[in-house]
Amino acid sequence: MPTLNWIGKEKVINHHQDVPYKILEPQYGFADGVQQSEPNNSGNKIIHGDNLEALKSLLPEFEGKVNCIYIDPPYNTGNESWVYNDNVNHPKIKKWLGEVVGKDGEDLTRHDKWLCMMYPRLKLLHKLLAKEGVIFISIDDNEHAHLKLLMDEIFGQKNFLGDFVISSSPSGIDYGPIGKTHEYALFYSKNYNSTVTFQLKEEDKKFKYKDDKGEFNLYPLYNGNVAFNPETRPNLYYPFYLNPNNKIENDFYEIGLEKKNDWIEVYPVVSQKEGIPRVWRWGKPKAASELNKEIIGYVTGSGEYRIVQKTRLDSKVMRSMQIDTEVSSRKGTAEVQHIFGDKKFSFPKPVDLLKRFISIGSDENSIILDSFAGSGTTAHAVLNLNKQDGGNRKFILIEMEDYANTITAERVKRVINGYGEDKKTVEGTGGSFDYYQLGEPLFLEEDILNEAVGIENILKYIWYSETRTTFIPVDNLEKDNYRIGTKDQTDYYFYYIVDGVTTVDYDFMAKIKHKASQYIIYADNCLLEKDFMLKHHIIFKKIPRDITRF
Repeated sequence: MPTLNWIGKEKVINHHQDVPYKILEPQYGFADGVQQSEPNNSGNKIIHGDNLEALKSLLPEFEGKVNCIYIDPPYNTGNESWVYNDNVNHPKIKKWLGEVVGKDGEDLTRHDKWLCMMYPRLKLLHKLLAKEGVIFISIDDNEHAHLKLLMDEIFGQKNFLGDFVISSSPSGIDYGPIGKTHEYALFYSKNYNSTVTFQLKEEDKKFKYKDDKGEFNLYPLYNGNVAFNPETRPNLYYPFYLNPNNKIENDFYEIGLEKKNDWIEVYPVVSQKEGIPRVWRWGKPKAASELNKEIIGYVTGSGEYRIVQKTRLDSKVMRSMQIDTEVSSRKGTAEVQHIFGDKKFSFPKPVDLLKRFISIGSDENSIILDSFAGSGTTAHAVLNLNKQDGGNRKFILIEMEDYANTITAERVKRVINGYGEDKKTVEGTGGSFDYYQLGEPLFLEEDILNEAVGIENILKYIWYSETRTTFIPVDNLEKDNYRIGTKDQTDYYFYYIVDGVTTVDYDFMAKIKHKASQYIIYADNCLLEKDFMLKHHIIFKKIPRDITRF
């Protein structure tokens, strides 16, 4: 598989592991149409802070649980004024800190900076994505080729599901050799074998026929791909028999798999272009179970006999070309203007595009993440879909810029409550969210535990680092002798007192009543003998230097 190299790559491959773990500090909740001082724990989150650090802070609760990710990172056009800010321990990269990334010819490391910025973020997004989850990434031709190789490396070439071409500006702009009218969205899964994608509902779908089960159209039973033919799929090449003397519903004909009297033999049609016989899409056992139910005989206008399937689908697979006006950036701009009354944000994505991505990449109970949230289109799309189908999707938005509250969160508030005037008024979707600020790091210099973050945040981190599962808060640690939980027959203890020194000794062990195969105990000191610890399967970890880093 082709790989991509650039300045600083060897230093950013594992940079996500060095990113400090910071806590999320709730600032307010928004529910019942009003802002409240306390969080409402709705599951919807808007986070203000650096998205690399914010993604790291989500791991304890959401690793492997996010069903659908959409991101719209900087396209690196040279006109976006984005700044490289990742504190990677490398002399060349440190020189980039705080520098605005320039244009080709002006900034010879423009692409290196972009790749160094994207790599650790994609690594953390991969960790957060569920096994069956998918990710969509908007991009244009400035970095499209680089991003494809980057995604192949991190997500795996086999997990590439497709590349959407999207209308960005239908009329284009008359400068340069080409009037650019499109951009792209790369579509990857985390695990192709586990991925489930959905079809887009066709609201205006028309059906020609109707039976006891409902409306339907006709679809040929033969396989249109000539790679599937009698030589390659002999089990799918067999005759049906059609009774020309027995018309059933809607002028269709009775069919069977055995020859009877003057019944007519029907094979799949031969490809006119290649002259190769086709095969059926169904094998004999399946066909036998649906004879004259979901498959029937049909006669074309030219008198040819066919075997057809009743298709009742009111949806279709999303097409790679998304070029209608509903998904253009102009539509996105108009939507933001309608919400705020003026142009608050440049080049926002349209809601319909995000609704389509979310619809094919998740179900009604999924978690949707956008770590380059911008104006908040992803949350808008989630709320619209929930209102439309009664779903319970949850959104997580991350935005590092100062407008995270005044534009991103404010847009979500207005979508929830309703917006617009006169005939253009849009009814609110309802819903709620909590707004967070990226807070203090869990560890200070020299890996000293930052006790100011509070015991619950410390326990959440320890539990995740040990078990890679979500922590369930403990009501009273001291009541259960500081046991924070049990996983796979191992008990975990955090013997911690804010203003005191804790020691694991024989008196402490005598108070442990819960039986387990192994005991992992965090404390300040340990006076137990090694033989005793080995015999009773006790592992001591000193607070705070032995807390596992991830």
